[in-house]
Amino acid sequence: MRSPRIEFAVGAFLMLALATLLVLAVASTNQRFGFGGESYPLTARFSNVGALRLNAPVKIGGVAIGRVESIALDPVKLDSVVTLAIDGRYKELPADTTASILTNGLLGESYVGLTPGGDPQPLKPGDEIVLTQPSVDLIQLVGKYMFSGASGGSAGGQPDPATQDVTSGADAPAP
Repeated sequence: MRSPRIEFAVGAFLMLALATLLVLAVASTNQRFGFGGESYPLTARFSNVGALRLNAPVKIGGVAIGRVESIALDPVKLDSVVTLAIDGRYKELPADTTASILTNGLLGESYVGLTPGGDPQPLKPGDEIVLTQPSVDLIQLVGKYMFSGASGGSAGGQPDPATQDVTSGADAPAP
């Protein structure tokens, strides 16, 4: 004969276990259940977002300070417009902050990396980060390197002017 107390205890234990699994599943996908305080939006335009996805982290110096809220295509300029939800604790980001799409490791997840500048004026909620760097396509980069002859130059054997060091003056004509 089963006791109602044992059946209740087993049922409560199972409900607690399922609730714990649900919390872990939601936490592992960067959802918050409304916890975490308020955030404010910033936008950034990129020519290529690569594998960036919704809810990807936004980081400064490796520390997550927000997440990607939306990714849309501007029908006029044909740029990708990324809306970032920045944690309200970081309201003093300088106006000349730059945004880059980076990856964790060689083939890791994409995220938005912010680099604060030195402007005394902070970005306001809804402002656009003007200085951006798009995602680097690793396959395209390797392909360019392979078909350039791997000699540091273009396919014709001549140095590629886009990759030459313009600061050294090594290729400058002698006076």
